[in-house]
Amino acid sequence: MSSNDAVFAGEADPNIQADLRQKISSLLTERADVVTADTISIFPFSGAHALDADYCRRLGRLLVQLLAIAVRDGRLDPRGGFVTDLHRVILERVVPMERLFTLAYLTERTALDELALDESIGATSEPWPLVARLVRRGSFDLLGAYAERVQLEPAEAAVIDRLTTLHTRVMLDAVMAKEFERAGRFGYPISLILFDIDRFSSINKDHGYGVGDRILERLGILVRQYFRHHDWVARHSEDSIAVLLTRTEAANANALAERVRATVEERLGFTDHRNDQAVPVTVSAAVVNLKVAEGDVIDPDRVLAEAEAALERAKRNGRNRVEYVDRFSAERVEGA
Repeated sequence: MSSNDAVFAGEADPNIQADLRQKISSLLTERADVVTADTISIFPFSGAHALDADYCRRLGRLLVQLLAIAVRDGRLDPRGGFVTDLHRVILERVVPMERLFTLAYLTERTALDELALDESIGATSEPWPLVARLVRRGSFDLLGAYAERVQLEPAEAAVIDRLTTLHTRVMLDAVMAKEFERAGRFGYPISLILFDIDRFSSINKDHGYGVGDRILERLGILVRQYFRHHDWVARHSEDSIAVLLTRTEAANANALAERVRATVEERLGFTDHRNDQAVPVTVSAAVVNLKVAEGDVIDPDRVLAEAEAALERAKRNGRNRVEYVDRFSAERVEGA
């Protein structure tokens, strides 16, 4: 019988196979850093655009963890925490599915290269053919679980808000976590702006939800025109839009917020043709500016909460105005 036809004696024994699955999973978890490093040494250059090393390291590490779980359990829950984490990381750079497949294949290959060196289950051992099959099967299970996760929440729907054509809140949350971490690592200013349509509920009630939708659509187009291509503009909630600006001085962020406010007041009003009534449209806004030093740790949730509180102050103080919050230390934002 050829070596290709050889069958590991314990392959049919579920207990032995379960032990082998656990062994593979433990080794992959133990050697995750090595497998990840070997994988991402190739992966950033596998597509048309190179991805930064830190991002690839996070993505690769998640795939190794998921592969270890898939081998151990024989399946992956598409709603599970690690699959959800993978989805969020992929959305940060909108990595196409074919490129994810490439990374999964490279992860499988480097995982097998690392496992092949183990004395008990490696390439010269009796169970190696089964080890290789379990790892390859785990790789397919991983991609299958992720594909199912995407079906539960299509990537386009998760990234782009169809009404405003801006990024969604899901995307904003993922980007804020990454951009605040990067600002703290390199020490550069960052600003968050919130715009909220004044009396939006009344507009919907008095003039119809179709009118409200058109205002949101026009506001999305208008706001996007004022910011750079690499600034993040997203729909924050039903009637508000968030803008995240990196490496922007506080005075410039404040001026941009005021210019948007003034332009909305000038251009977004409409006439209700049912009664020829002129309906003004205005926004209130909040700007939180952070001057970040290297090593600062910034909590995105705290910054967002501070922006929302400032927006409420703008509403209470008469609407159609901008509230400014300047923070010159991450400690004040963190509450440390």
